[in-house]
Amino acid sequence: MSSLFNSVAGLVSRDMAVDLGTANTLIYVRGEGIVLDEPSVVAVNVHDGKALAVGSDAKRMIGRTPNHIQAIRPLKDGVIADFDVCERMLRHFIQKVHPSRFAKPRMVICVPSGITGVEKRAVQEAAEFAGARRPAFIIEEPMAAAIGAGLPVQEPAGNMIVDIGGGTTEVAVISLGGVVVSRSVRVGGDELDNAIMQYAKKQHGLVLGERTSEDVKLALASAWPLQEEMYAEVRGRDLVTGLPKTVVTSTIEVREAIQEPVSSIVDAVKVTLDNTPPELAADIMERGIMLAGGGALLAGLPQRLHNETGMPVMVAPDPLYAVALGSGQTLEEFDALKDVLFSSAHD
Repeated sequence: MSSLFNSVAGLVSRDMAVDLGTANTLIYVRGEGIVLDEPSVVAVNVHDGKALAVGSDAKRMIGRTPNHIQAIRPLKDGVIADFDVCERMLRHFIQKVHPSRFAKPRMVICVPSGITGVEKRAVQEAAEFAGARRPAFIIEEPMAAAIGAGLPVQEPAGNMIVDIGGGTTEVAVISLGGVVVSRSVRVGGDELDNAIMQYAKKQHGLVLGERTSEDVKLALASAWPLQEEMYAEVRGRDLVTGLPKTVVTSTIEVREAIQEPVSSIVDAVKVTLDNTPPELAADIMERGIMLAGGGALLAGLPQRLHNETGMPVMVAPDPLYAVALGSGQTLEEFDALKDVLFSSAHD
């Protein structure tokens, strides 16, 4: 009987944490870990507004759709750009991991630190409309990333986290469970893709699609000279003739292409260090800077940051999952970590 009661209770209170990212959405379920990792893309039929595909299936359609189908990314620069589509996407993902119609899960959802109160409300409402129990809790991304990267956020010592996502880069100094100094710049992985597209157009007269420029970034992008530079063929459309064309590019060229967005990320770190109280700056000098998010996987970024700041730089154990793991941690230890959350009840 008690096991039946427990299973019913488990069904009812399936708490989850959502990392609602510009590029990917991850869901962490309490007691189970990360159960979903899908691209934040929805394919919509323009005529009747129906969602035809969500997540990975929809991402495969980007740049390949007929006129009546649109592949939409409902988040831009870390905030909701299309509320209805975002709510539909969230509902789809929640139902995928939590099929029960009756139970409303307690939910923690991540937002960039630099967003406005209105943008924060939009995220909470999207979560509540999509089936979360009221109030939906909000956690700032740098705090979640710091917890997920294993930094001792509750200690009276400075911890610096740099979370480079798809739409935003969050830099924060955390001490005693709170953010002391933070900076959020709307530069992330998407901006690197865009820089590669523009460079190919300008230097080679080659038009690249979104998917191709992302593939070039993953294969060839770097922030610091490599021991062994690499070359690869890139296919696109010739700007002049309109015909398919292949060019050979290298890690040197791609590094030049992404120079500007990478410099913006480095500058954000420097400005944050500039504004850090001296005691905490001394702690960071000792403990180093922790990198998280997909951008932390950019080759040579730790060396570039170390060279520009003189600080030791480390990459989180699971950079792509740091934010989701950290927000999940707040569910696992809700009473100990609830001070880092905001809820609509007292916002």
